[in-house]
Parts: sequence; C-alpha cells; structure tokens
Amino acid sequence: MKVDGERTFEASRQVVWDVLNDPAQMAALMPGVQSFDVQDATHWSADVKIPLGLGALALKIEFEKTGERELEFSSLKAKGKGVGALIGMETSFTLEPAGEGTRMLWAADVSVAGPVGSMGQRVLQPIVKQQVNQVLTALDKQVTAAAQAGGDGAPQL
Repeated sequence: MKVDGERTFEASRQVVWDVLNDPAQMAALMPGVQSFDVQDATHWSADVKIPLGLGALALKIEFEKTGERELEFSSLKAKGKGVGALIGMETSFTLEPAGEGTRMLWAADVSVAGPVGSMGQRVLQPIVKQQVNQVLTALDKQVTAAAQAGGDGAPQL
C-alpha cells in the first residue's frame, strides 16, 4: 500500500532536517512507541503497539537508514515482527525551500503479511493514513518548537 503527500513547515531546512534525522525525536513522534534503542547512526529499533480497532498489535520494528543527501533527501527501511503480522515499510522524504519555510515531499510503501495483513487494504488503508496524520501533526509541533528554541533541532522538555 503506497501513501504519499507533502507538508510545509515554518522553519528552515536545517531545523526540519535535524528533527527528521534524530532517531530519538522520531521515536517520540511515532504513536504507540513503548521503548526505543539506537544501535548507531543508521540502525535503531522500537517496541511499538499499533492500535487496530478493538485491540493493539505489538511489534518489534528494526529501522535502517538507506540513503541520505544532507538537507535534501533521506530514505529508510523498517521491518516489524509481531504475533499475527509482519510489516515492511520503505519511506523517503525530500526537503525543498518554500519561501521562509520548508516543503517536505514524502512517500511510504507499507506491506503487511500474516493474519493482520489478510484484513485487506480497504481495512488497513484508513489505519495507515490515521497513523501517518498523527506522525505529521506531531512532527509539525516538534519542528515548530525546535525553530522557536533557536533552530538547533533539540527536543523540547
């Protein structure tokens, strides 16, 4: 299932880049993160509970950064395993200047296998879109906070 879109931020590319490329800040944006561990600059993992209607799907997700052009482009692969599902995702974003702000073009290709995957795209697509919207809304808040703090992308406490 492919989803894509764009978002404009009232912050410089540097601020947006810093937030998007900090695994700890990204973990804070993802719904349902229970724990998070950074192995190195390109590998990290998270234990996540994804809400699925009447319950939640517990997954161990391994992330790997697969490409990068600083301030312009980054790509990521994720593989998740849990009872009843295997999830794969490839995602990327491109940052462009937009006046005083930054325009982000993003795309994700998500695959779900196992019993949860058998629910079908018609059932899973609204759930995926809801999760994406939650992440983008949280990202917007984090970027705004980083810009107001002086533009270093540091998390706000």
